[in-house]
Amino acid sequence: MRILNVVCLFSLSLLCMTVLTGICGTALVVAAEPPEQGAAKQIDLGGNVSLEVVFIPPGKFKMGSTPEEKAWATGIEGGATPGTVRESYEGEQPRPMRVKDGFWMGRTEVSVGQFKRFIEESGYVSDAEKPGGKTQVFDPNWKVTAKAPPHPWISMKGKSWRDPNFGFPLRDCYPVVCVSWNDGRAFCQWLTERERKAGRLPKGLEYRLPTEAEWAYACRGGRESTYFWWGNDLREGEGRFNISAVDFLPGRNKIWPLANAPWSDGFAFVSPVDHYGEKGRNGFGLADMCGGVWEIVLDHFDPKGGHEDLYFVKENPRPVCRGGNYFDVPGNARCAVRLGLQSPSYSDSRDGFRICLGVPRG
Repeated sequence: MRILNVVCLFSLSLLCMTVLTGICGTALVVAAEPPEQGAAKQIDLGGNVSLEVVFIPPGKFKMGSTPEEKAWATGIEGGATPGTVRESYEGEQPRPMRVKDGFWMGRTEVSVGQFKRFIEESGYVSDAEKPGGKTQVFDPNWKVTAKAPPHPWISMKGKSWRDPNFGFPLRDCYPVVCVSWNDGRAFCQWLTERERKAGRLPKGLEYRLPTEAEWAYACRGGRESTYFWWGNDLREGEGRFNISAVDFLPGRNKIWPLANAPWSDGFAFVSPVDHYGEKGRNGFGLADMCGGVWEIVLDHFDPKGGHEDLYFVKENPRPVCRGGNYFDVPGNARCAVRLGLQSPSYSDSRDGFRICLGVPRG
């Protein structure tokens, strides 16, 4: 028997199948070992731009947070505003959930350079750039005073992923922001079609946004339920993630005036993707899963808590975003944190996304 052709197919559990053809012409399909956890591959986007994904096996985890975690989040160290409904979105208690199918996930959020490559090849126009479009950005005229609003963000026309109004030059290594749920899905559709035409897309898979359950499972990096992907101790987060810390705002001698992590993370605003290297990667090898930028996922928002299966609504859809951002206090950048965006076309200079390669959803 000789091997005439080796094709990497994927079943619903992403098992590689090797096709062996015998002398008599009969085909024998032999199941090979699935990819190992953390296995990585580069996706060529053209133009000397690539995107890395890592394999995450099926597994179980708990979605949500305990009353003790919520109390910490709204306490002195966590710094989140107490007495609001925000923490209730995480559910009353952690719920056991299962991710049935293995999948590949972006090592990092999609970067400016990767999104730019998509725009160059597809000609896509983001929601913020469309006629009448706008996006939420930092207000450069905002002043830190006793009566200043706690959230210095304003809606502006003429700003987009090309210029998020950070106040400093945009680099290709930053995570792309000012992109909407629609924009994220368009990127994934482009990549699916591109890889399919090139014959590189495994059968039965597509590039898409991760479901909320996939994202929450991936964020914990193999842990069942902790505040952050490394554990419950904020102090162990030093050098691991980008949140509100003791870094001066651009052109100012002030830091964000809310609760801060008691160290410098190197950036008052957003940090480059995977800036913290191995220390900033969780047990699955994923970087920047807490803080950095909010990550938009496929599901619609249910204020009662996340779902194991994909959750969509027919009226007033509000996409879910997860993980917190560079402006957030520690209590708002935990694994369990979740919010709903205003609409599928809403964008913000604190919001981005990362891709998933898996079985079709939605």
